[in-house]
Amino acid sequence: MTKIKETSTNFANKKALSDECPEVYASNIIGGQWSLAICCYLINGKYRFGELRKQLPNITERMLTLQLRKLEENKIISRTVYAEVPPRVEYELTSIGHQLKPIIKELEKWGKTHQKIVNTIDD
Repeated sequence: MTKIKETSTNFANKKALSDECPEVYASNIIGGQWSLAICCYLINGKYRFGELRKQLPNITERMLTLQLRKLEENKIISRTVYAEVPPRVEYELTSIGHQLKPIIKELEKWGKTHQKIVNTIDD
């Protein structure tokens, strides 16, 4: 996952749209398949890195690490490191992250409805 150069027109356009539209701002934070999927699992409670990796078998360790860092940076999740041997790290939603629950549930409902419509058209 590469960062967009801050001097690029693409970055300026994304920033301007994000500043003007709260929906785009939110989408930039939880958008993408992995961030939303991670939040879906963390709604149910704390998970360790390995547990999340098992839940998302198609994600690479590097991508999972990047997505967790991004969500932590945006205050959606918190990371707790326990001073044990071997070290134990747990991830959980923050209070603002828990506010995503009804939104995720509505996205799930909408997704199921949309799949039915698309599948009906294709048949």
